Amino acid sequence: MNRVWIGLGSNLDDPAGQVRAGLTALAGLPDSRPGPVSDLFRSAPVGVTDQPDFCNAVAGLDTDLEPLALLEALQAIEQAAGRRRTRRWGPRTLDLDMLVYGDRRIDLPTLTVPHPRLAERAFVLVPLVSVAPNLDIPGQGAAATLAAGLDDQGVRPWAAAS
Repeated sequence: MNRVWIGLGSNLDDPAGQVRAGLTALAGLPDSRPGPVSDLFRSAPVGVTDQPDFCNAVAGLDTDLEPLALLEALQAIEQAAGRRRTRRWGPRTLDLDMLVYGDRRIDLPTLTVPHPRLAERAFVLVPLVSVAPNLDIPGQGAAATLAAGLDDQGVRPWAAAS
């Protein structure tokens, strides 16, 4: 099995509930089993800032699904949660991003892994480092080192921010 790291985010329709439902859906994927899951974190929107804060988490998933099959499954979970892709970086009910897929580097028209902006985003790195501090991100380095080089960008625990 391959250890895959998935970023989860939501800022609509009970964001924490959406992220928790996404975690439940990930646990039900075929040929897969859940791994470590971070706590929930609050972060300000990136790119398009006239929208609510996001609830974010990171989850490990051990899977035999190939990357494109997993991407299709993640997109089906998003759609089942009501995700509509109307505005880049806009509000969403549920966003699932494949951050890391084992030690693979993937560059396809529909999928780039590691996620191309992973190293720039505290809302991904803070939860990731909380559950996988020693993770080596292919071609980018240690997750903890990447996180240490970033401002925290206002990422804070979800409960403390509610």
